Amino acid sequence: MAHFRVEGSKVLAVDLAGDAVRAKNGSMVAYEGQMSFKKLTGGGNGLRGIVTRRLTGEQMAVMEVTGRGTCYFADEARDISLVRLGGDKLHVEASNLLATEGGLRTGTTFTGLRGASQGNGLFTTTVEGQGLAAVMSDGPALALRVDAHNPLQVDPGAYIAHTGKLTQKLQSGVTFRTAIGEGSGEAFQIRFEGEGLVYVQPSERNTIGGEL
Repeated sequence: MAHFRVEGSKVLAVDLAGDAVRAKNGSMVAYEGQMSFKKLTGGGNGLRGIVTRRLTGEQMAVMEVTGRGTCYFADEARDISLVRLGGDKLHVEASNLLATEGGLRTGTTFTGLRGASQGNGLFTTTVEGQGLAAVMSDGPALALRVDAHNPLQVDPGAYIAHTGKLTQKLQSGVTFRTAIGEGSGEAFQIRFEGEGLVYVQPSERNTIGGEL
């Protein structure tokens, strides 16, 4: 089985012993040992959902690496966090997914207005099964727990992923930034309820929430 470890905070090292890892195309920065590489396009195994996830037609190419040795992955010096799945499902923005163990299954799910508020279209990526996924964030990611007594509101631009049995809906109102006079006019947050973890980043992507 592939072994994932984070070197520093911005490089993912994956030790392979004849098995496979799937990663964002172009994210490998170095490797040691004997490796083979295959680009996966629409309908390929594993991360096939990423290449067709957006109604806008935007695509993200994925590569599969097999062999024996160590591969190193990074993307724009972003921070990397490892998420271990034990048969549950990870919902993650495709731009924040760096790599998955070869046995994990990836597809797409409908997000509705949440995705539109983030400027990401109406679909997002899902990863499920047993194994590790590496997610990226602009700055160190924060994992926030949601339970029956503690719902969570998240700025759409800061959201990167979530796991668990969570429901989500758009909630209108003043954002955190507009409340102190520094906002861009966005008028929506995402409200999470249920049981699970939500991953957020300390830097916000541009969204179109204020235009909805």
